[in-house]
Amino acid sequence: MTTISQSPAQPSTPNLWGGLVRWIGIWAHAVVAYWERRAAIKALLERNDRELRDIGIVRSQIEAAVGGVFNPEMGRMR
Repeated sequence: MTTISQSPAQPSTPNLWGGLVRWIGIWAHAVVAYWERRAAIKALLERNDRELRDIGIVRSQIEAAVGGVFNPEMGRMR
């Protein structure tokens, strides 16, 4: 004897609203991260060469340092 049970079917297409909300969240996070990087670059550009040398970078390395090229942990948001 065979028993066949039926369970509620899951929709085959993802929820449109869930995807939209997720996309908006990703976009908002990217915009905030961009603003924070630009603010950090601006703050470092306001420093003189001696102050930059004290923290271990030169003026031409500011954008790379903020982006985390020298230390990948520096570029990550927590």
